[in-house]
Amino acid sequence: MAQIFVPSSGPVSWRKLLAKPERQWRCGYSAMTLAKSWEAANGLPSEVACLFRDYPDFGHATPKMLAAFPEWQVPLPGGNRASQSDIFVLARCGAQTISMMVEGKVDEPFGPTLGKWLTNETHGKRERLDFLSATLGIGANPPHSIRYQLLHRTASALIEARRFGTNAAAMIVHSFSSETLWFDDFSAFCGLLGATPQVGRLCSARTVDMPLYLGWAIGDRQFLQDCPLS
Repeated sequence: MAQIFVPSSGPVSWRKLLAKPERQWRCGYSAMTLAKSWEAANGLPSEVACLFRDYPDFGHATPKMLAAFPEWQVPLPGGNRASQSDIFVLARCGAQTISMMVEGKVDEPFGPTLGKWLTNETHGKRERLDFLSATLGIGANPPHSIRYQLLHRTASALIEARRFGTNAAAMIVHSFSSETLWFDDFSAFCGLLGATPQVGRLCSARTVDMPLYLGWAIGDRQFLQDCPLS
């Protein structure tokens, strides 16, 4: 991952950062929709900001985005493939700084279940799962029905929180689905961390050594339309 960054010139700037832009940069899909939403907000979109403003741990302060990095990669042990989050955000809310990973969704699922990912298990996969489990403070053998993507996205928020010295970490699903698709998978994952989620609300999760928050924000579906040129 590079350590020098240049400013975005608009949503299309995000396209070149995608792993597979020819497949992912499409009207009505999460990559383009998320880029348009966040660029239009020029900060935290209101539906994301209110998750923190309405949560008592932050004293009902209005959060401010310090910086946002699309397609942020966090190296993980057990292989060469990093966890690539849609957006990594550093935010300030009252007296606290927050390391936030944002996962955008329209109708796309959270990828394979842990059981599917562990098919043809290798030493590298076991090493990675042990690392993720230790980072999240869960048992060494999480239920195979849990979505693997949610494990490494949330672990990434904690990893970067420690690296940047923030007070807390958060993993936010920014969903543009009209039917709140895949919330049941998110809810099952939250339960693994002792949290009870609600749509449009933040919840506190049980972790090893740092406050961790999980949330599901409902995005404005206007950003599914009027797609920019690619």
